[in-house]
Amino acid sequence: MTQPTTFRRVSAGRGMSETPYPLHTALSLAAASVPVLPLRAGKAPFGNCRACAGNACGGRPNMKTAGPCQCPGVCHAWAAATTDPAVLTSPAWTAAWRRAVTVAYHPGAAGVTVVDLDNAAAVDWARATLPATRSVETTRGEHWIYRGAMSSHNAVRPGVDIKSTMSYARYLGPGTGRMVDLPDAVRALAVKTPAPARSVASAVAVPAGGGGCPHRTPAYLERGIAMAEQRITAARSAVHTTVYGTFLAVLSTHGRCGCLTDAHVARLFTAAQSKGETARHCTDAWNNARTTLGL
Repeated sequence: MTQPTTFRRVSAGRGMSETPYPLHTALSLAAASVPVLPLRAGKAPFGNCRACAGNACGGRPNMKTAGPCQCPGVCHAWAAATTDPAVLTSPAWTAAWRRAVTVAYHPGAAGVTVVDLDNAAAVDWARATLPATRSVETTRGEHWIYRGAMSSHNAVRPGVDIKSTMSYARYLGPGTGRMVDLPDAVRALAVKTPAPARSVASAVAVPAGGGGCPHRTPAYLERGIAMAEQRITAARSAVHTTVYGTFLAVLSTHGRCGCLTDAHVARLFTAAQSKGETARHCTDAWNNARTTLGL
């Protein structure tokens, strides 16, 4: 997909990509050097096999690249995307294709970035703000596809996600228009601080504590929060699970003495949102962890 004509070389259109057995579309995309994977109902990747369940296998050695997992299954979501026809037609993958509802691809590995515009207002914003490029109609909005890869980010503004490296996008047809280079205006969206992080964090309940803090120095708490931030930002797979587990660990250590503040929670939420988590998921994960611990 490094050339703007790549999608045009794919013979299958939108209708074929949404058939119950979309392997033909996948093979056409793979032949055009676009790494693909199947999606099940709900636009979600297939779950990991038993060997990879809960990321027990440790994940791929380098999750920044696309390609098949070392196991025969369609595991690790976007990281499973491949252009290898032998993998795509293997027994495990063929079984997945028969259950798939559509084809997805790994934009970053294909050398492109997808600006996912989720509603009419987001489309209007893009038309007024971004340079025109190849566009593909979606159920509620449009995908704008630019030549060039970058990091992926969710909710960079209302109704707008960026899908490139370490992400996947649905293939909904070749689209229309000429693909142009990724503009600085799109890259700039990724460096903005997520606006909801601090406000949502300050709205969630922080345990009041039940007495004196057992931690001898503030440095102990600071080190714990810093380690928690690092654990979240270092996650390369199973981000939801990592965020929840980290929140649980922080609360189990610091949740009963009253030393946590809104600022500490905001730091954890910001770290999670930098990995693509939504403000809503952060709030739910935090409250679920508190419930689990009886706080």
